[in-house]
This record gives sequence, structure tokens and C-alpha cells, in this order.
Amino acid sequence: MDLTEKMISRKDLYDGLLCRVHVDEVLLPNGNTSRREVVDHVDGVAVLPLDERNNVLTVTQYRYVFGKTLLEIPAGKLDEGEDPVTGALRELKEETGFVAGRIAYLTTIATSGGFTDELIHIYLATQLSFEGAQPDEDEFLNVEKHSLETLTDMVMAGEIDDAKTIIAVLKARRFLEAEGWREKF
Repeated sequence: MDLTEKMISRKDLYDGLLCRVHVDEVLLPNGNTSRREVVDHVDGVAVLPLDERNNVLTVTQYRYVFGKTLLEIPAGKLDEGEDPVTGALRELKEETGFVAGRIAYLTTIATSGGFTDELIHIYLATQLSFEGAQPDEDEFLNVEKHSLETLTDMVMAGEIDDAKTIIAVLKARRFLEAEGWREKF
């Protein structure tokens, strides 16, 4: 069965800095119609920075929409036309002050395909050296170090809420446990 939904009409509702919102009327595979509320969102990047002792640099920042701080890996939106690797390295330096000698692609995730087209490209960074943080003027965060083992335990215990961080920790763990990972990296 062809599962494709075809747009019949679109109504634009909002055009902001990070996203645009529209409502589409679509034709369903069975011939009926339905509405789709869509958020077109700028794509993002995230990076799991791993030092030589298997410690991960994380950031803790207040997330207004949740009303609390979240433990996360460094991440942010891509600038227009920016390559994801360049964006990941930029976000790492801005948020933690560290630069990476090596970077490896882990995965790209669709954050919530039911209503947004946002993708986040996730990387593993190693061979870290400190140069100094340059956070955005409206960005307030604390940089912390946690062992990859501790973060894995926190993920499995449900102590980390941030999806990109959960995925990055588990993907990095599997990547680093795989035979021959050094040759791939």
C-alpha cells in the first residue's frame, strides 16, 4: 500500500527566527482528508565530546519550556548553509571552550516526525584541547564532566531527559565497543 499523503492546501500561521508553522490539508491513502499541523524547524547538531579518560563534557542549562535544568551534550542550531561537521565543532567550542582533533559521525535523528521536520546530526569528538568558551549572549550553562559509564547508567535509570543526549550516549558507547572502531575514526 502506498502510504503517501498529498498536500491539498497550506495555511501559513507563523514565521519566526527558529521555525515556521503552517497547517496543511492532506489527502490520505484511503481518499479521506486530514489536517497536519507542521513546524518547519532549523536543523541542528549535537556533539559528544570524549576526553582521553572516557569522560564526556556535558552542559547543564535551564530549559524554559520544561521549567528546569537539563543535562545535555553541547548542541545548537545550524547557521544557514552551514555544514553539520562545522556546526558541531562550532557548538563544541562555543559551549565548552574545547576544540576537537577528531570527529566522527554517529547518526542523524528526526526529533519528532509527527509535527516537525527538524533533524539533529550527532557526532563524537575526541582529542580535545581547551581554547576558551564563547557562549551566545543569551546562553547560560554550566560545563561538567561525567564518565561515559556514569552517563550510560544515568540514561538507563531514566535520569537524563534530553533525547539527543540519550541517543548520543548509547550510540557512542556502541561505537567505541565495536571491533575496529579506531580504523573507522
